[in-house]
Amino acid sequence: MEPPHFVYKENILLFETLRPSFGWNVKMIDLLVAATVGLIKLSPSMIMLTSLDLWFILAFEEFSFAWHCDSLAMPMDATTSGTPTIQYHNINDQPVTVTAIVAVPVSTYQRNQRHCFGDLIPGEFPLATNPSIVLHATCSFFRQPANFPPDNELSISELAALDMCQKRAIFKPMAPEERQDLKQRCGGSWKLVLRFLLAGEACCRRERSQAIAGPGHSIAVTSNGVVYSFGSNSSGQLGHGTTEEEWRPRQIRSLRGIRIIQAAAGPGRTMLISDAGQVYAFGKDSFGEAEYGAQGSKMVTTPQLVESLKNIFVVQAVIGNFFTAVLSREGRVYTFSWGNDGRIGHQTEPNDVEPHPLLGALENIPVVQIAAGYCYLLALACHPSGMSVYSVGCGLGGKLGHGSRTDEKYPRLIEQFQLLNLQPMVVAAGAWHAAVVGRDGRVCTWGWGRYGCLGHGNEECESAPKVVEALSKVKAVNVATGDYTTFVVSDDGDVYSFGCGESASLGHNAAADEQLLKPVYLCKTSLLQGNRHVNVLSPELVTSLKEVKERVVQISLTNSIYWNAHTFALTESGKLYAFGAGDKGQLGMELVNNQSERGNPERVDVDLR
Repeated sequence: MEPPHFVYKENILLFETLRPSFGWNVKMIDLLVAATVGLIKLSPSMIMLTSLDLWFILAFEEFSFAWHCDSLAMPMDATTSGTPTIQYHNINDQPVTVTAIVAVPVSTYQRNQRHCFGDLIPGEFPLATNPSIVLHATCSFFRQPANFPPDNELSISELAALDMCQKRAIFKPMAPEERQDLKQRCGGSWKLVLRFLLAGEACCRRERSQAIAGPGHSIAVTSNGVVYSFGSNSSGQLGHGTTEEEWRPRQIRSLRGIRIIQAAAGPGRTMLISDAGQVYAFGKDSFGEAEYGAQGSKMVTTPQLVESLKNIFVVQAVIGNFFTAVLSREGRVYTFSWGNDGRIGHQTEPNDVEPHPLLGALENIPVVQIAAGYCYLLALACHPSGMSVYSVGCGLGGKLGHGSRTDEKYPRLIEQFQLLNLQPMVVAAGAWHAAVVGRDGRVCTWGWGRYGCLGHGNEECESAPKVVEALSKVKAVNVATGDYTTFVVSDDGDVYSFGCGESASLGHNAAADEQLLKPVYLCKTSLLQGNRHVNVLSPELVTSLKEVKERVVQISLTNSIYWNAHTFALTESGKLYAFGAGDKGQLGMELVNNQSERGNPERVDVDLR
């Protein structure tokens, strides 16, 4: 029996293999797959795919087989049968017909979903056998030891998952023992490790450009890791060695030669993370009490390496008003301060600047993203059974999501998502409310409902996650929350906002008021400087960002109760737009005629490509 072969010709895929005389069943397909893998072992170059626009999937009961060109940049998942973008063939004792297949463009949102979260079966991902072929198989053959060095006990699918893990920037520098530790934390499977890595990359803009709207000051990071800062600088939080305000983006020169991949901004302080996992901090030299400042704390005006974290490879940092938390590449969460009475999972003094592992349920579960509110912490965790959200801290207003308003000293699973049949993708923690985007594009909010920040058409509190029905026709891919304010980004780049409209930070101009169809009411500031200052109780399209005529990929807004809010919108080409409060230079532009804010998005003079 000759092995199967694949021929591409004029956008037509010819699949010549076992004919009906053999019968289409699991055993024969296993033989077919074995022969194909034999070819790959002998010479991977024999099966290199060259077409740039073809898909072919052969599927049946226990077997799914997908070939895919890397240059398409469209991860394939064999569990996505039935979708309008994939040609799918079910074979039940019948001949295979030659079919011409033309690739249908798939949105970034759908690609990210398939690539990061699979479908019904946890851990089912596109698995690569060599750089030009994506192989996804679930038949018995691919679950057996493959006898490939260096680990002969791994199956083909596990080897393929390990191969893809080794291509991830976070995974590459890990020592062998660290990789094995991560594998055990992820349930003992390289496929689950791959899901953990991809989910983390999707949730946080690591390795990509980003903009952070902090309390009175702003941080912008280019895709090359160059950092700019501007705005308030009373504590040296801009990192320029002075305490003078900056009204234009200014590069932090002392970071030359260091590539920054992630930033966090809090009251009077800034934290930056390098691609080597090192953390640099400046501003108030205290990871704890932000409101009053810890006794003995000092001011740091240039980026300083955080010595207590130098032995932890950090990939994300968040700053609350009373604590700071960091996430390691292994998915462990560490917190600083505000634990003197156990409210954040450990016992310390308020001015303790040593990192402490977050105890409790998350000790042995890898976390892919963390989010900090005023006095609580959310964690998006990667279970073998799927993604889940944990919360810990102050429960006032029901913002922990457990159906009550009680505090939680240790992380507790939010069970409501299982009842909603929603798999979380992204979490956001506002000062007093929280939000999640599900894999299916639904948005859930909970916590204090003041000013309509939950988007349910009222100001009532919700102590458990509730789907925002007004967004039922929108497929969300990202969400950002602030002080009673929420922004949602859709898969087509549209932006919706709702909640408190002070400082014109929702992005709606005054001229749009006459055509409003959403419930609103005036803020105390009413209309000022021609900008719209209304609270929006239900999601409303930010039409001013439509005028940008470019896809928005990230929204960041001020998440502090003591500062007037401002908002950033980052486009896919690296252009940054700002609106809201600008009295300290945090918009990156000088205001004229005694203005203190901008109601419409204005381009910031910085290129974040």
